[in-house]
Amino acid sequence: MTKDTMQIVREQDVVPFRNRVREFAAKIGMSLVNQTKLITAASELVRNMLKYASGGKVILEIISKSAQTGVRLTFVDEGPGISDIKQAMQDGFSTGRSLGLGLPGAKRLVNEFDIQSTPGTGTTVTIIHWKHGR
Repeated sequence: MTKDTMQIVREQDVVPFRNRVREFAAKIGMSLVNQTKLITAASELVRNMLKYASGGKVILEIISKSAQTGVRLTFVDEGPGISDIKQAMQDGFSTGRSLGLGLPGAKRLVNEFDIQSTPGTGTTVTIIHWKHGR
């Protein structure tokens, strides 16, 4: 299993991170459409991490489950956390004057999406996109 961890602490870290995600997706033979979905979701999440938590780390992994291969990305920050995840997952909700496409938009782009957050402690978002994702 291929695994890597990247620290994301400033805007300049985003491009190398996106390239690494692309490498992982290409390594398992993910289609260009699915690569684009994964990279778009990952970009949104990494920007949120920079904006709200001043950065964090991302664990990139190639995983297999019942004859499927995919890429799992785990975004871990020690920021302020999200007090109301349900609200944060609604389309159009934003605390940052953005379009509010962030979390729900990222969730729609990938096959699996999980978010855990503790106010004052931080947030962990895990996404998985399978090679033959929708």
